[in-house]
Amino acid sequence: MSKTAIIIPSRYASTRLHAKPLIEVGGKPIIQWVYEKASAAKLADKVIIATDHEAIFNCAKSFNANVEMTSTEHKSGSDRIAEVAKKYEEYEFIINLQGDEPMITPESIDSAISVLKSNEKADISTLIRKITPEEAENPNLVKCVTDDNGFALYFSRSKIPYERNQDVAVFYGHIGLYGYKREALFKMTSLPQTMLEKAESLEQLRALQSGMKIITAIATCAPIGIDTQEDIENFKKVIGAY
Repeated sequence: MSKTAIIIPSRYASTRLHAKPLIEVGGKPIIQWVYEKASAAKLADKVIIATDHEAIFNCAKSFNANVEMTSTEHKSGSDRIAEVAKKYEEYEFIINLQGDEPMITPESIDSAISVLKSNEKADISTLIRKITPEEAENPNLVKCVTDDNGFALYFSRSKIPYERNQDVAVFYGHIGLYGYKREALFKMTSLPQTMLEKAESLEQLRALQSGMKIITAIATCAPIGIDTQEDIENFKKVIGAY
């Protein structure tokens, strides 16, 4: 049976929230929240934190996490997890779970693993959720449109599809979790940035523009990604840690 590893890239530097993975909410750092959610996924065989900073490494060790130090030169989370994946040749499926998604559910992680393993044509899997037309107007919430088989056609910060006719479109927001078949991860990280990726600042567009296939799974959760102090406060409210 092919084995699956969840690798959590966790970078110390952040332009909007300093040392974000180490911020404590409800008595534990954000990176621990994410690690524990990943560890509860039933379809994963191993969970590893991949970091570029000794403080995060030591924090991970303090709650007995598997953790690897990586280069400080990586430009993306995918590059960071690829460095770690090369050390673990026994894992055929690699899940990139962002270290700032403490409210992701184990069930959602499992759905991304399941849809990737069950689809021979897919190179990558990811999660989407149904959103309102009002949410679709937000450029910070990435939108996705798919074909009838669930394969992503495009991701955008713009509202897609454009509503030439009202009350017809269904909108989906993207959740930034990716599952890779092993060879697809190394292909993806070896490709140069594409025009679409640079224009929208969306790494997954490099894969699409290069002809790779991304299968989607619909998630029922709406996880709170931590990017700002406001996100921290919202997270506290959700878990009751005022």
